[in-house]
Amino acid sequence: MKAIFNWSGGKDSSLALYKTLQSKKYEALMMLTAMSEEYERISMHGVRGSLLRQQVAQIGLPLATLQLPTTLSMEEYDKQLAKKMQGFRDDGFTHSVFGDIFLEDLRQYREDKLALVDMKGDFPLWKIPTDKLMDEFLDLGFKAVVVCINGSKLDKSFAGRVIDRDFVKDLPKDVDVCGENGEYHSFVFDGPIFNNPIPYEIGETVHKSYKKEEGDEIHKEWQTEFYYTDILPVTETV
Repeated sequence: MKAIFNWSGGKDSSLALYKTLQSKKYEALMMLTAMSEEYERISMHGVRGSLLRQQVAQIGLPLATLQLPTTLSMEEYDKQLAKKMQGFRDDGFTHSVFGDIFLEDLRQYREDKLALVDMKGDFPLWKIPTDKLMDEFLDLGFKAVVVCINGSKLDKSFAGRVIDRDFVKDLPKDVDVCGENGEYHSFVFDGPIFNNPIPYEIGETVHKSYKKEEGDEIHKEWQTEFYYTDILPVTETV
């Protein structure tokens, strides 16, 4: 079987990819990342495309991208995604792998959209308690830095922090340890799926506000205030 692996560059997708590779379930994997067309950054995470390419080079899997404009309705997003996935289906891909953990609505949305192109979803982290996933992530030697936080859930000081045991201890009680409710997003720079660690430098942290599209049920609990920490490749200057 051939599968598309939905790669965000963060800790959940890294652990899901590790489990997928260990299972040897698929004869071929293609990584897929949604990118901001205007800014050349990973959608939602805000990580530079140059760092994404370093991750992919160290993992050794082929990469495809879904280039998205800055302003995009859910309807137009669905159309672009369906077109991309139909192309994969035509090339013999039968499954799409995600790092989702417990959001039922999101999983149903993904499976419904995949069914339109005769593909199935695979969720290797599904319903595993998030504290156990975080322990496994750290025990395996993965290393990640926080690149985006939901300003309504976490203080700005969490942006740019490395995810370790101290980070976990400092999280407020109402924040999921894996950030599954969108509390934070990360960039993984080392771990068992990489041949070598990815060097980086911490850049500026900026505040951004977004307007949620009216009628968007998928992101109905989504907050619109975020802090982004720019992660810089060591060879790149601003």
